[in-house]
Amino acid sequence: MRQLGLGVDPSELHGALCGWLAGGGAQTPDWLAQVLADDAMLPVVADSALDRLRRASASQLEDRSFGFELLLPDADASLTRRSGAVFDWCRGFLGGFGLAAGQAPSLSEESNEALVDIARLAAATAQDEGDEEDEEALIEIEEFIRVAVLLLHGDCVLAAQHRRGLN
Repeated sequence: MRQLGLGVDPSELHGALCGWLAGGGAQTPDWLAQVLADDAMLPVVADSALDRLRRASASQLEDRSFGFELLLPDADASLTRRSGAVFDWCRGFLGGFGLAAGQAPSLSEESNEALVDIARLAAATAQDEGDEEDEEALIEIEEFIRVAVLLLHGDCVLAAQHRRGLN
């Protein structure tokens, strides 16, 4: 990311990539240009760190054992840094999802609610301090996001694959 001079942090980029994938975005070498809405971006080099991130993220979204994880700072980072990264991740996700899924994706009621909740989280700001209760709340928020993303991916990608398989 530093070599390419990207203006996003790893959590936000991962959120944007996951939004792109969950919304049905193509897994082509130009995914980074698509996700960042920057046609000047060069295609991602095969087997580079960004290509491995794309492959790992796509694989996790497809994993039937729900192995999907958000790319966030380690648990030993401050609550401020971790919560800020969660909100950045959500902002990235919304952008990527909107670019891939379009203005009116076919979503279940649960997915619509999940998308609204992710948008609320994207509008939040990190708090300066917190206690154990805040730590637990952040863990619950991360788990909610993880499940919400899988639900959205199911509606936009897996359901479409299933429909094509029936035809």
